Amino acid sequence: MANDFHPSASPDHFWMPFTANRQFKASPRLLVKAEGLYYTASDGRQILDGTAGLWCCNAGHGRREVSEAVSRQVAQMDFAPTFQMGHPLPFELAEKLSGITPPGLNRVFFTNSGSESVDTALKIALAYQRAIGQGTRTRLIGRELAYHGVGFGGISVGGMPNNRRAFGALLPGVDHLPHTLDLARNAFSRGLPQYGVEKADELERLVTLHGAENIAAVIVEPMSGSAGVILPPVGYLQRLREITAKHGILLIFDEVITGFGRVGKAFAAQRWGVLPDIITCAKGLTNGAVPMGAVFVADHLFEAFMGGPESAIELFHGYTYSGHPVACAAALATQEIYQREGLFEKAIELEDYWQDALSSLRELPHVIDIRCVGLVAGVQFAAHQDGVGKRGYEVFRQAFEKGLLVRASGDIIALSPALIIDRPHIDAIVERFADAIRTSA
Repeated sequence: MANDFHPSASPDHFWMPFTANRQFKASPRLLVKAEGLYYTASDGRQILDGTAGLWCCNAGHGRREVSEAVSRQVAQMDFAPTFQMGHPLPFELAEKLSGITPPGLNRVFFTNSGSESVDTALKIALAYQRAIGQGTRTRLIGRELAYHGVGFGGISVGGMPNNRRAFGALLPGVDHLPHTLDLARNAFSRGLPQYGVEKADELERLVTLHGAENIAAVIVEPMSGSAGVILPPVGYLQRLREITAKHGILLIFDEVITGFGRVGKAFAAQRWGVLPDIITCAKGLTNGAVPMGAVFVADHLFEAFMGGPESAIELFHGYTYSGHPVACAAALATQEIYQREGLFEKAIELEDYWQDALSSLRELPHVIDIRCVGLVAGVQFAAHQDGVGKRGYEVFRQAFEKGLLVRASGDIIALSPALIIDRPHIDAIVERFADAIRTSA
């Protein structure tokens, strides 16, 4: 394959994230253009994007409305501070977003990524408990196999071992719920798995162990994305909400992946009828065009910070680029696309067809589970005798050779196409994916 680096650019200097650098640079896969549902590789091949970039380009690539909004904003005002100053766009965007969030989550704190959104949410949770006189509530509860970004807060509450083991003790006072992946009872479930709601009751055990008066918040992904599309059992999220509410513990939903239509509705909280206290998001907020994240906070949490002198800074937290004007312009244009084209509903409209198409892979070699909801799927393979992840990587590599971009997480392949997809594209994704599975076997 002619996927060579540009002649004037050495591959040596870029330390690539979440990548086996030596392996990649020996046989690179380079993308040079994107439009609609396709990338163009450096050798000119069209690559069907089965991952919406990295779970983020929900409205497809190359949206002119977004690029034009960004261009206009850069020309008008490239940057403005939001520390003791302001500009109109983050206020406009926050109001627009409050129209699609679950009821009561009307306060918006802007960040630049999902990682920053998670760390912001954790800090708000801790500061809130202190603001209401519950300063002993300093413990945070995450979940095994969770991914909450790469900040020290996020990897502390996260539960993917490879993301944690090289970085020391991390934050103190963190505990974890068990994950909900249960192949013995739930393999090849259609929609949300039927078994596993009782795993939420482990939170009661942690409350007994640590004392409710010492726990500030529980953070979970409604659907674990980076760990390989691990779905919540029926009733699980509702049970977590019941337990946290009973004990005065905040519930944070990390919707960096599920936000903006991925599982149907704007957020998974709405699809599955659970109202958390805080929601984090990023990725689809700007359709991936400009880095940006946000944290949606319940009104009563925000009000708890507003009791001191009016001249006092209520929360000593923020980023240079919080509410960046160019990012806001991209986000406003993106939200208009979502609304105009009804993309939040597409995941539900196509859900049955998507699940039927993916289910056709069930009898292919080494497939041990298929998990689907909305427009997302995880296909899990039996581990190769030479080690975990070998088979998943080979399927990923073969898929790219056949013109399909998928996402490998160990021996699980995740699919999350843009919400502009239609049935013929679903057929093409499944056909190329099946071919890759057979070839890799």
